[in-house]
Amino acid sequence: MTKHDDIADALRQRMQALTGRIEQLDHDLREPANPDFAEQATEAEHDEMMEALEESSRAEVQQIKAALARIKDGTYGTCANCDEPIAPARLEAVPYATLCIECASAA
Repeated sequence: MTKHDDIADALRQRMQALTGRIEQLDHDLREPANPDFAEQATEAEHDEMMEALEESSRAEVQQIKAALARIKDGTYGTCANCDEPIAPARLEAVPYATLCIECASAA
C-alpha cells in the first residue's frame, strides 16, 4: 500500500459521483420541451445552468484522471512548474492540484 492509496480511493469515489451526476444531467437535458412557450423560456435558462454543471463536472473528471495517472507514475504531489513538492494541505484541499501554491498564485 503506497502513501497515496487513500487519495486515489477518494479520487475514484469522487469520479464515480461526478459520473453519476453527468449521466443524470445528460438525461435531464434530453427531456422533451414543454409545449407551453413561457415554460420553454424558463426551461432554456435551466438547461443552460445544467449544461454548465455538466461541463464543470466533465472537467473535474479529467483532472481526477490526470491525478490518478500521476499517482500511478509517481509524480503526484510534485509541482508541474517548479518540480518542488506540493504542500499536503493544498493536496488535501485540491487533490488534483498540479501546481504548488506559489506557482498557482503566479499563474
